Amino acid sequence: MARFVPTPFTVGVHDLMHRPGEQREKELDIVVPEKMGEGLVAVQKGATMHLDVRLESVHEGILVSVDVDTEAAGECGRCLEPLTEEVQVDFQELFAYSLDEAFDYCVTDDHVDLEPVVRDAVVLALPFQPVCRPECAGLDPETGERLSEGQAQTPGESIDPRWAALHKLASEQDS
Repeated sequence: MARFVPTPFTVGVHDLMHRPGEQREKELDIVVPEKMGEGLVAVQKGATMHLDVRLESVHEGILVSVDVDTEAAGECGRCLEPLTEEVQVDFQELFAYSLDEAFDYCVTDDHVDLEPVVRDAVVLALPFQPVCRPECAGLDPETGERLSEGQAQTPGESIDPRWAALHKLASEQDS
């Protein structure tokens, strides 16, 4: 059997094991070892992640409650300008004493590894289409220039080549 390799997300729970009702709180400040997320925004490698962790011993294992605070960086989905966004997420997960179909995670060598559950919770909390500000007008489709606030997007004179024949027919009927 492979030996458990600790990570910065690993928390020892030897003092809580098989003692239902016992609990402990812990704060972790972790430098993110690798990028979390693949969309327009992600928690970048080297970012600081703060975890408030509560560990509770229950009959089946260790119930872990975590509040995560970190910052994601990326670009606006409308104008492509760089942006940063606070990410706050909380979750609860049971780490069972023995691996069973009913449980996704288990206590290994008197430790719980929070990295997979933290990664899942943080990535799911990241916005799919982030914007730098709610009223961001985006880019002009003709020029690619960033539209300023209040600048209306005016339709251009150019006609989509796929509709050119129909446009020609319509203008002939108008004359």
